Amino acid sequence: MIERAAERLKRMPKFVLFGAAALIQLGLLALMVADRVQILREGTEVTLQTEPVDPRDLFRGDYVTLSYDISRLPAGALKDQRAGGGNPIVYVKLAPDQNGIYQPISVQAEPVAVESPQVLIRGRVASGTYCGATRDRFCDSLLIRYDLESYFVPEGEGRKLEQARDQRKVIVVAAVAPSGRAAIKRLLVDGEPFYDEPWF
Repeated sequence: MIERAAERLKRMPKFVLFGAAALIQLGLLALMVADRVQILREGTEVTLQTEPVDPRDLFRGDYVTLSYDISRLPAGALKDQRAGGGNPIVYVKLAPDQNGIYQPISVQAEPVAVESPQVLIRGRVASGTYCGATRDRFCDSLLIRYDLESYFVPEGEGRKLEQARDQRKVIVVAAVAPSGRAAIKRLLVDGEPFYDEPWF
């Protein structure tokens, strides 16, 4: 049967094979775009404070590296539990403070129920999982990445945005889907809109 299928593929004109491959690639690209649009359109908006980034890792090309107050967190109840791998997925429960900036409440290994205006954002532990005698436990401090750490900006805007970021003047408004996945929706500098992420 496999041999017959291979024989049929050999007899097909090459332009049909190339066309099929192109359609598959376009379909995958469309799925990626649709997924991001769904997060931006339907996700709960959260406001996150950025923090300065090590100046040795500043501007690379036309994007800015972002770090957040929620990037380095105590492990809390996760401390000394099995990490289940080097970069496990965790869920951080967030709630807004009196200024509307979302702050961490707890870090969980699994999704937990939240009540509005709380949200649960999904991240991946970048460091803090090689503790304990067997080196497979959560440490007391975690560095968490949320796929919100790089932001592409219009050409020529990067330096200005970096300077504002290093002065803690940049606020990120992110959309968080019910699954916890997040995407940057807009940037604010000194409370004013700097850039809105287009859906497409």
